[in-house]
Amino acid sequence: MYYSLGNSLPRTDKSFVNSIARAVSPKRGRPRKFARPSRAVTLTLPDEVIDALSRIDGDLSRAVARLAQPELAKRPHPPAELAAFGRRAVIVVNPTRTLEQRTGVLLVPLSDGRALISFDEPLSVAQLELRLQAAVEDARLSRGDRDIFRSVGQLLRDARHAPDVAVQQRHIIVLERTSARRNARSRT
Repeated sequence: MYYSLGNSLPRTDKSFVNSIARAVSPKRGRPRKFARPSRAVTLTLPDEVIDALSRIDGDLSRAVARLAQPELAKRPHPPAELAAFGRRAVIVVNPTRTLEQRTGVLLVPLSDGRALISFDEPLSVAQLELRLQAAVEDARLSRGDRDIFRSVGQLLRDARHAPDVAVQQRHIIVLERTSARRNARSRT
């Protein structure tokens, strides 16, 4: 499920705070396979198509979803939104180098063209909010970057004010390609 601020910035009403709580609240029954609305369908496919899909992913529905990702990436996304899975949600943004440069975060690319916010330096969520606000107040910031900065800041503020949402920082594993020349030097 995606919860976005869209074009209604700034937004501080209680219904939005409640939507954040709903995004991360525990659900009954089987956990969702996908982080967005989905439904069961029945397909009849030739065996060779099933074999080909199985090589992409052992779960056929995930394999089909992966094949559709390039088409989904072409759709426009809000500047920042919550991507929820189970009880947790992360903030995903339209990638911009300015966000990395002005706040000290590192953007990790996602398959749909957006990016996940990660921390490359010791930085608290409160410090990130302050850096976002300072950047928004800078007249040199482009309109698109301003929308992203405001959206991320608003999501963090709304989550902080939600009575049943805990804002937590996590570490992630990032694999980064280095130049072959530098790798050869480090091995010797």
